Amino acid sequence: MTTNTIRRAFAALLTLTCLGAMSAPAATGVQGPVPPAFQNRLMVGLFEEAGQNWMRDSNVPWDARYRYFTKGWADNWGYGARDGSWAASFFTETKALGYVPVVTYYQLFGEPGGGEQETLAKLKNASTMRSYFEDVKLLLQRAKTFGGPVILHVEPDAVGFMQFQTASNPNAPAAIASSGMPELAGLPNTVAGWSLAFLQLRKSVGANNVVLGLHISAWASGKDIAFNSLTDPLQPEVDKVVNFLKPLGLATNVTGATYDVLVGDPLDRDADFYRLTQGADHLWDMSDSASLTSRSYNRYAEWLRLWNQTTGKRWMLWQIPLGNSNHLNINNGGGPRQGYKDNRTEYFFGASGDAHRRKFANVGVIALLYGAGAGGQSSYQNDQGTDGQPYLKQRASTFLNAGGLILPAAGTTLPPPGGGGSTDGGTVDAGTPPVDAGTGTDGGTRPDGGTDGGVDGGTRPDAGTDGGTGTSDAGTPADPSKYGFESGTQGFSAAGAALSAVSTSTTQAYAGIRSLAVPFNGTSGKGTVAVANAAVPSARTVTFRLWLPSGSKITGVQPYTIEGASANWRWTGSWIPVGNLKAGAWNAITVKLPSGSTSPLYQLGVEFQTTGTWKGTVYLDGVSW
Repeated sequence: MTTNTIRRAFAALLTLTCLGAMSAPAATGVQGPVPPAFQNRLMVGLFEEAGQNWMRDSNVPWDARYRYFTKGWADNWGYGARDGSWAASFFTETKALGYVPVVTYYQLFGEPGGGEQETLAKLKNASTMRSYFEDVKLLLQRAKTFGGPVILHVEPDAVGFMQFQTASNPNAPAAIASSGMPELAGLPNTVAGWSLAFLQLRKSVGANNVVLGLHISAWASGKDIAFNSLTDPLQPEVDKVVNFLKPLGLATNVTGATYDVLVGDPLDRDADFYRLTQGADHLWDMSDSASLTSRSYNRYAEWLRLWNQTTGKRWMLWQIPLGNSNHLNINNGGGPRQGYKDNRTEYFFGASGDAHRRKFANVGVIALLYGAGAGGQSSYQNDQGTDGQPYLKQRASTFLNAGGLILPAAGTTLPPPGGGGSTDGGTVDAGTPPVDAGTGTDGGTRPDGGTDGGVDGGTRPDAGTDGGTGTSDAGTPADPSKYGFESGTQGFSAAGAALSAVSTSTTQAYAGIRSLAVPFNGTSGKGTVAVANAAVPSARTVTFRLWLPSGSKITGVQPYTIEGASANWRWTGSWIPVGNLKAGAWNAITVKLPSGSTSPLYQLGVEFQTTGTWKGTVYLDGVSW
């Protein structure tokens, strides 16, 4: 290892050559401890559903495996006892594979009473908060019993919405102590108290093996610093959010603890998905000389650095898109190179990956977790570089098998590549060309579910990285329809509080042997099941085959389409009361596209409305036009 003096000199060099002129000196080095769960080296992990084995079969020594925990996880979405055993099995299964389990806890938006825009209203409901935090306690109890390290990523984007909905007032009323949970009796009945409850429950349960990560949305200050507000100084925007979050667990508080790490998502979908479907430029310039006032990794790294310097917390980057410049820019149905272009794998694992990993480690990053935020995006399961090899698998294997990257200690920085002082396997890129940034303009900033890197309420995040097995099952002799679900979900995913994740099933089938199972979890409200980029010609009629069980609380269904930006996001739907459908049988439901409709569609799907606490499964099959 080099001396502190030499480290400081390297830090100054990196400041000038890698990040450009910064708003604050970096001579003090990276700040804050590395939680033991991260093993003092840059972790690389993936999204993977429980029970899947791609990571195991890849023979890559991945570090971490993450999965969404949505409303209903406590009883396996109605298929088990409400004892958290499903979580326990995910922990033990992940550990047996050699990975650290990472929980993305995404339950608040699925609680009764609406979605993201009703975040604050839910916090004010004592009954909702009691039920919600009982589930959090159950998860922590299961984690404590498990005993190994667990990383708990708390509610992506939730505190960003809270900041908007309270006008940056952490003392806005919320039902925390008044929820009636004894463990929370000493917490304030405020928005800050909601966040502190995670710290308090960890302490009361004794789950000291759990690392708590607080999600930081890049748009939470009111300016989208990563994609739109490019000329705004970064430090004031950091300070706005830090000041809001200090009482929420970033600063000293009544629990005696603070959050362990910060969590950020560089983007939730591939960059060219946004360019092609919304005309939004979400690609970042990979140049190490890019201006801090440009859409660039330099600007993002500087934002991360300022957060690290201001809070003393390190970063876990999560749900990083998997596109590379060799993708086909089509909906990912499982075929080679299907998915959309991006450069976020190439930045960290391409020709300059060694330097870029060190640069981001020096601004506080301790983990890179890759996964798609919706179906149809690029996936590690079928990506390829220009050399024809699996892109992330091959390059991450080289890096991790060579020992990875030892993280800089607090107050220090890593030297540039070749400077010694750490173990780094490096990678060699086969020469992929840069991704075309396109010429689109950004359609706006979050939190209105728009076009940036937040978790969008319009698509189900636990669709994960498995986009199914093709945009068409046409040619399957037993099922010639466009979407027959004989070999996968084909990119269909569920959204809305009423629905859990979709899957293929042999329980019912209109044609062939499989259909798409759509499970209702007992929550009243709306839910949608949809696919992106269906290539439906103009004025065609799309037919869905729907199997409806008897005794359901579904009040109506609506097949629908949404066209893209060129058609001004036109919606076409056909509402059908449930009384017009036959239970226990296959029904044909249709929607006719208008003349002159654009293709491919932004979204093709079916909307459901349900009341009561009914749990059951609807099946879709034979989608054709």
